Amino acid sequence: MYILVQGHEYHKHRDLLDQSFRLRKKVFADKLGWEVAVSGPRERDRYDDLHPAYLLWCDEEKKRLFGCVRLMPTTGPTLLYDVFRGTFPDACDLVAPGIWEGTRMCIDEDAITPEIRPDRAFCLLLLALCEVALDSGIHTMISNYEPYMKRVYRQAGAELDELGRSDGYGRLPVCCGAFEVSNRVLAAMRQKLNVAGGLYRRPAFPTRAISDFARIPA
Repeated sequence: MYILVQGHEYHKHRDLLDQSFRLRKKVFADKLGWEVAVSGPRERDRYDDLHPAYLLWCDEEKKRLFGCVRLMPTTGPTLLYDVFRGTFPDACDLVAPGIWEGTRMCIDEDAITPEIRPDRAFCLLLLALCEVALDSGIHTMISNYEPYMKRVYRQAGAELDELGRSDGYGRLPVCCGAFEVSNRVLAAMRQKLNVAGGLYRRPAFPTRAISDFARIPA
């Protein structure tokens, strides 16, 4: 299942969030060799202190994490502007309420079932991200990525405009892409990945809360 965890809900999902920071360390520090903030077995940076939202892919019991991605509004501090400003032209204004940044997207290849290949798992997380973004009123997702990731994005059916790229951040150039979020793109992704229904389910508003609100006198 795919769940969106916002700041006021962190306490409900402490274990899954802890698993996400451990997974990020395993992927970005240990495997990819990025220069990221590591403390013990976890990778966590100052942007995690700004109460971002996290899209988490986990089992139905919410015990085991399969993948994660961090979501932040571009109206506040972002890696995009603070770190990767050289990856897109000065003419691009990427600060708007409907434009969000997606970072630290990763899959736990040891946790997913053998029937799902890692590249398909990543594509499914991208599809869930499109659903969450569309459900949240986001029209554009911005992400920095290394060039080889474009193959995975195409495999998922995602549509993006590469705004620019720059050297000097690591072994490979870093690109900046703007991903369209729309019903049209969502339908194309579902068709490409052969997924009939939605992956993300917005939590239902508690019935008790609705009835209690209805009893409040005008």
